Amino acid sequence: MGTAEQMSSYKRIQPFIEIMDCTLRDGEQTSGVSFLPHEKLLIAKTLLTDVHVDRIEVASARVSEGEREAVKMICRYARQHGMERRVEVLGFVDGGESVRWIHECGGRVINLLAKGSLRHCQTQLKKDPEEHIADIQRTIDYAHQLGMDVNLYLEDWSNGMRESPQYVYQLMDALTGQPGHVKRFMLPDTLGIMHPLQCVEFFRKMLKRYPDTHFDFHAHNDYDLAVSNSLAAVLSGARGLHVTVNGLGERCGNAPLASVQVILKDKFNAKTSINESMLEAVSRLVEGYSGIAVAPNQPVVGENVFTQVAGVHADGDNKDNLYCNALAPERFGRKREYALGKNSGRANIAKNLQELGLELTPEQQRRVTRRITELGDKKEIVTQDDLPYIVADVLKHDAPEDRVRLVSYVVSTAYGLKPGANVKVEINGRQYEAGATGDGQYDAFVKALRFIYKKYLNRTFPILANYQVSIPPGGRTDALVQTVITWHHGDTLLRTRGLDADQTEAAIKATFKMLNIIENEITK
Repeated sequence: MGTAEQMSSYKRIQPFIEIMDCTLRDGEQTSGVSFLPHEKLLIAKTLLTDVHVDRIEVASARVSEGEREAVKMICRYARQHGMERRVEVLGFVDGGESVRWIHECGGRVINLLAKGSLRHCQTQLKKDPEEHIADIQRTIDYAHQLGMDVNLYLEDWSNGMRESPQYVYQLMDALTGQPGHVKRFMLPDTLGIMHPLQCVEFFRKMLKRYPDTHFDFHAHNDYDLAVSNSLAAVLSGARGLHVTVNGLGERCGNAPLASVQVILKDKFNAKTSINESMLEAVSRLVEGYSGIAVAPNQPVVGENVFTQVAGVHADGDNKDNLYCNALAPERFGRKREYALGKNSGRANIAKNLQELGLELTPEQQRRVTRRITELGDKKEIVTQDDLPYIVADVLKHDAPEDRVRLVSYVVSTAYGLKPGANVKVEINGRQYEAGATGDGQYDAFVKALRFIYKKYLNRTFPILANYQVSIPPGGRTDALVQTVITWHHGDTLLRTRGLDADQTEAAIKATFKMLNIIENEITK
């Protein structure tokens, strides 16, 4: 039996794991994040109807009028679609005020925040355990009178199990003694202090004493162990996990939804309701509304996680998907890409050309690969969108020999002064130099060339007939620029193109291609 099968057969793993998303409550505690009511509604809709999370926690009670409006909107939507018991709101042991607030907003489930450690109970509330338990029971009774379900958070539970386990058991004994009183007990690692072995130890102790109780686990990521601890909780019998989209949350955040989902499925054969094909979509939605960018290497949802860079990887994938794993991009509505740059090999180029439907000879592929490597050496990002431009740049009007070569140039512009250019060129082995001003940097550059051709070669420089600039899709500030220039040379019309991240440089490349075409015709 393999490792995955051994893990999935472990007697404590539940056949189904509930996923509760806390993005709209805990995720909004990320520094600088505040969702507008309509943004909360759209995120809630996406999580419930598209991603299919089992439950969502959407707010804390009594925070603000804006929060009240958001909760009302979400509860109204949930009620219209028969999902009102899947929407939960954090409430407090405050004499019933939170219960009333949530009920008036249309909420039917309160996640009641109780103290899960003796230190919190005595220091923050300044109450003994018996007083706190009595307050909790009164709040639960009141919620039940209003027809609401109650889940109970044991805040700082991880420290409670480390420092005051008898207090935790005293609280649990009192509240589990009344069947149906609390639907779910939710165990947070509030300060993100646990490691997986502690998580296993603490959960086993809880389940040994309360074997038929539904426990959720709520992880924080201060030691970068939120996902590991979540999985340890599942191995030890947790029935539910709390997550946030993109791992948003206070300090270092919470367990990321996408990472938890794929590890549950691929490593433990655990069942969830999650629609994996919508994970990237909800990630982008939350990224846009929160203003918190997703790291490009974030598992599952990062921009680069399905991009192979090394040419040997593309070669292996061509032969038998040698560099692919169970995280197939198609699971998540994405596709595998093969990066173009200085590390690209022929296999990377071939993969991208194949996707675009472009067929090149081996010699043409070699020249395209060389051009991409040159661009990569300049640290330019080369994308598949750029590739048709690069192919055209390499293959069209590629003169067999550079008889006209740019040695060096300087272009300048200054406020109140005309742009200038100083140019040194080599034509058939001899070097010439000139300077000029013009209406723009490229205009000044061409005027300097005209001077060289007229004074030193006694030849007419071609006349520019048309000048077009286009940028491949993507919207990047470092996007490649393609410049196509049409020239009149006597009775002949020449059209050449240049490609570069700098528009002036692209135009200069197009110009020298034109000059080499003419020079090679003359010397035939």
